[in-house]
Amino acid sequence: MQVSSVTSQMASMKLTARSPVEPVAQNGHGNAKGVSADNKNTNTSTSTEPEVVDPFCNADNPQIITFQDVTSAAFKIRKGVELTPCVKSHFSDLIDMDIYLKKEFLQFTGSFKERGARYALLMLSDEQKKTGVISASLGNHAQGLSYHGWKLGIPVTVVMPLKASLMKIQKCRNYHANVVVQGADMGEAKRIALKMGHDRGLTYINGYDHPHIMSGQGTIGLEIIEQVSDIDAVVVPVGGGGLIAGVATAIKNLSPNTKIIGVESEKCPSFTRALENKGPVFVANQETLADGLAVPQVGYNAYATTVPLLDKMVVVKEEWIALAILRLVELEKCVVEGAGAAGLAAIMAGHLNEFIGKRVVLLICGGNIDTTMFGKCLERGMAAEGRLQRFTVTVSDGPGGVAKLCNLLASLGVSIKDIMHERAFIRDIHHVEVKVICETRDWEHSKEMRKVLQETYTKVHFYDMPMAITE
Repeated sequence: MQVSSVTSQMASMKLTARSPVEPVAQNGHGNAKGVSADNKNTNTSTSTEPEVVDPFCNADNPQIITFQDVTSAAFKIRKGVELTPCVKSHFSDLIDMDIYLKKEFLQFTGSFKERGARYALLMLSDEQKKTGVISASLGNHAQGLSYHGWKLGIPVTVVMPLKASLMKIQKCRNYHANVVVQGADMGEAKRIALKMGHDRGLTYINGYDHPHIMSGQGTIGLEIIEQVSDIDAVVVPVGGGGLIAGVATAIKNLSPNTKIIGVESEKCPSFTRALENKGPVFVANQETLADGLAVPQVGYNAYATTVPLLDKMVVVKEEWIALAILRLVELEKCVVEGAGAAGLAAIMAGHLNEFIGKRVVLLICGGNIDTTMFGKCLERGMAAEGRLQRFTVTVSDGPGGVAKLCNLLASLGVSIKDIMHERAFIRDIHHVEVKVICETRDWEHSKEMRKVLQETYTKVHFYDMPMAITE
């Protein structure tokens, strides 16, 4: 989507730019001073108690961060976060595109979330620092907030939904946070956290829509401009929108001609739906490899900040994300989560062919992938490009029947990963059905194997075509 068309969508929205962003003071009941009565009374439940709302996130009055907010954040957090490298990728020669990887997964807690978390904590009043903060998160924001709260001596409580990774839950506990595991999903966890914050006087810090969070994430854009010259495009994974809001604010102010590209998974296209709706709207998410992007509704502030700066939004299929994770391991020796691989997935899927021959920066935003999920992603990636094959073949049940099949595959250089015989459910008692899962070098090697098997056996069935590369 082009800037001009996106900007026109903002006409019906009430926007308030604040420069610089000022912290909103809270009273002992967790309500923001200066927030209108209308804002306090929205979203009331059917019970006698009104639903607690986040005072920093008001649909009727979204806060747009400015370049000054980002530079302020850069100054304040410079001694507390890593200056991550932005290096030329091996993919440049393979894809005919000058690709650079901004390796934010090298932050201490494994993601970019540290930047915004530290800035938001530093901007608290002395009273708020003493009382503590609370937030809801699936993992990366919780870890960043927990770690920097520990380092700054600020008590942190994080509410993590039941589906959160056990690894991420334990890491937050290792960072001395009070971890509450409640809620079926992020929406429910957020409601629980807001209620707890209200009852205990804790400051709620939204992981993607708080103005200070967005400003902190924007410091990545400042670093990218210093590290790479003449950038044609920056590709940013999009979940709640805070990352792309901050990065776009920094990049467009320093390099107006650089294109800002957002990438989402097809399982959670919240920002794409928001663009179609001309405002944030709830989108029921499905289980996704990119769990860090699984935010059902983009932030009001993030949306308002991003839309005038956005050049294109891309939605990628899960198979391409799995393949991108595999490619980053094999070619870059980078272990990243699904969200971190989304930018590369968009390029591999052909969504950004207009940048062939041009210079593109991919934001590799996180590396906190669950160990079990990592194994599944590698296998799914191999299947997506045809390197992992599954087929059934009927062979003679006499001596040497199965051995002939195995020898044939070995002669082709194919590695058998799993093999199973089936006799009970075939009518010919002189034959046996053999189910095979095997690994090949690439799709061309797989096609060679298929051709030889079909020439050798009369009954052979291949279950899947490559899920990504043949589309």
